[in-house]
Amino acid sequence: METGQAVLTKPVWSSLLKLVLFSLIGMFFFFVPVAIGGMSTIPLDHMVSWIRATFPRGVEFYALLMIVAGGVYPFITGSWNTNFTQKVFSILKVLGVVSALAAFSGVGPALLFAQDMLPFLFGKLVVPIGLIVPVGAIFLAFLIGFGLLELIGVLLEPLMRPIFKTPGKSAIDAVASFVGSYSIGLLITNRVYKSGHYSAKEAAIIATGFSTVSATFMVIVAKTLGLMDIWNLFFWSTLMLTFVVTAITVRLRPLSRMDDKKPTSDEPDSDLSRFKHAVNEGLLVADRSEPVLVSMIKNLKEGLLMAMSILPSIMSVGLIGLLLAKYTPLFEWLGLLFYPFAWLVQLPDPMLASKAAATGLAEMFLPSLIVAESDFITRFVIGQVSISSILFFSASIPCILSTEIPVSVRQILMVWFQRSALTLLLSGPLAFAVQYLTTQ
Repeated sequence: METGQAVLTKPVWSSLLKLVLFSLIGMFFFFVPVAIGGMSTIPLDHMVSWIRATFPRGVEFYALLMIVAGGVYPFITGSWNTNFTQKVFSILKVLGVVSALAAFSGVGPALLFAQDMLPFLFGKLVVPIGLIVPVGAIFLAFLIGFGLLELIGVLLEPLMRPIFKTPGKSAIDAVASFVGSYSIGLLITNRVYKSGHYSAKEAAIIATGFSTVSATFMVIVAKTLGLMDIWNLFFWSTLMLTFVVTAITVRLRPLSRMDDKKPTSDEPDSDLSRFKHAVNEGLLVADRSEPVLVSMIKNLKEGLLMAMSILPSIMSVGLIGLLLAKYTPLFEWLGLLFYPFAWLVQLPDPMLASKAAATGLAEMFLPSLIVAESDFITRFVIGQVSISSILFFSASIPCILSTEIPVSVRQILMVWFQRSALTLLLSGPLAFAVQYLTTQ
């Protein structure tokens, strides 16, 4: 037996079958467009659309229950009192419950019921997210529970240190965030950092550079922006762009100047070839994986908890952001920071794009809502900015601050600006290229 080869408890064919079959099922549900009823989209989107069409009022009631549960959950568990950040966001979740009750009942101030306010936020954003997160989580079990994640992680190891200045194992964090969620990625990152296998610099790079929203959230962004007909092109180009931006930001302050010392050295390489080692790791996970039904139920539970956590924040922070965007010049002022970049790449409406990019700091879905009716170039670019910028106050920033990774709000804001500006610069030419390719 070659050094580093895993010892399997089941026959190799059994583990290989699980690795290949379940990974293919996961990829089918997330990445293979299927035409049903004249609409071509991924199976996951078809499922959520069918549920919404079949039980229109039922899914709204379900979303309301998720928001109410998410609003009271921090007070039941006592987590609301953990630190100042948790206190603030627990209050915001209560405001989210009030907003959701108003949206569901139709009772409240008239200005909140303009079509681009509560009706849009609750009906077009919160309801589909409330469905797609737990339903998507079920099928994420096939992508992350049977070895595909580890296989890809090992294959990507040679790229990580020279490009991203992080250890090979961080490839797993990167893939986990993109196909799972930023919360899964941050959980892994915090655990590895506390064990001494990441330096403060490496942990901060991973948290601010890889822990973006998951594929399930990207579906909602693409649907809002009318980009589902080019879903695979949008997804893979956004993934590539996000990692290119990360490769640049790790070479800029503040990330480049953070402490890079750690008590343990990086993991030794396996004596196996890169491909054999990758397959070996995948087989090992498949061999020791939980029964598929158990894994799906476990993921469903985590998806429901995640929906409970994020939906109240989206209702409150999202509504505050929409009100500020519509009735104050705040985001127009903040957007001036991005105007030179939007103008430089010749976006059709650089002021709108700049304002939309700025709103992403509050909530990653706000930019898409602002440009939903705009031209293709603006919609494509802002969709990529909202995902590649990674950092937003309604969820990812509080998650990072709740870990033990030593990164400050000031440093986070600096990285957010860098990521948003760089994505505008890089996505502009890409959007024009995509428009050319898709119209030929």
